[in-house]
Amino acid sequence: MTEHCIAYQGERGSNSDLMCRAHFPDYEPHPFDTFEAAFEAARSGRCELAMIPLENSIAGRVADVHHLLPRSGLKIIGERYMRIRFNLMANPGTRLEDVKVVGSHIMGLAQCRIMLRKYGFTAETMSDTAGAARALAEHPDPTRAALAPPGAAALYGLETLLEGVEDRGDNTTRFVILTAEPSPPAPAKDAVCITSFVFQVKNVPAALYKAMGGFATNGINMTKLESYAEGGTFTATMFYAEVSGRPEDPALKRAFDELEFFTRRFEILGVYEAGPGRAPEAGGVATPS
Repeated sequence: MTEHCIAYQGERGSNSDLMCRAHFPDYEPHPFDTFEAAFEAARSGRCELAMIPLENSIAGRVADVHHLLPRSGLKIIGERYMRIRFNLMANPGTRLEDVKVVGSHIMGLAQCRIMLRKYGFTAETMSDTAGAARALAEHPDPTRAALAPPGAAALYGLETLLEGVEDRGDNTTRFVILTAEPSPPAPAKDAVCITSFVFQVKNVPAALYKAMGGFATNGINMTKLESYAEGGTFTATMFYAEVSGRPEDPALKRAFDELEFFTRRFEILGVYEAGPGRAPEAGGVATPS
């Protein structure tokens, strides 16, 4: 195992790269082309941790991650929030009026729809935001631009055409920190905790309603509940959920006991401290203004 290595999907200058460097300065960020490869690096021990984006306040969830997490063998041990900014950048000398095509990761494009519509740009999905900037630097084209974090322009020798082109000023992405340790250390006893889990209900009438009943009767704050199809069929619906608390808390334990009675699959993905930036209504701690 490479000591102090943290895996991420993307390239140098991407938001995931910046998050790794900001929150784990003693770890060497290691880029991977795909989420699958980043997960595997952490699972195999090639890297000690992985920093993975889970959802964005504009574009929603990162779909691939929801499918990969339950099968990864990894545990969530933390969450971090990042204010996301995007600039439109191009090869030196390129004029804004000459740009026809803008490349970026699908999540980056989804966070800048207003700007893309305003200028009538054709959006092209690429594997990474910073990767789009690198590709443009390697293959100059006066009709193309890239959407990437501001620092990518200097990193890849591009010029900024437009700054802050994200749709909203509060554009934020939530990242989770993953480890292959099967039983990672528990959060501090006084920490406000979040428990993430997935489940699949039994094929019986009102199964989801009944499975959720234990959380209501036990006063558990469920901060997230999302469904997604698995196995290439619409009948194998999985649910990803998050609640405030720890599994050993009496009330949450009772709720989980009831949930398991109505499910054919149930797995806890992680128990971790609520990160700075999580809204109080979503299980976070209010910060002084």
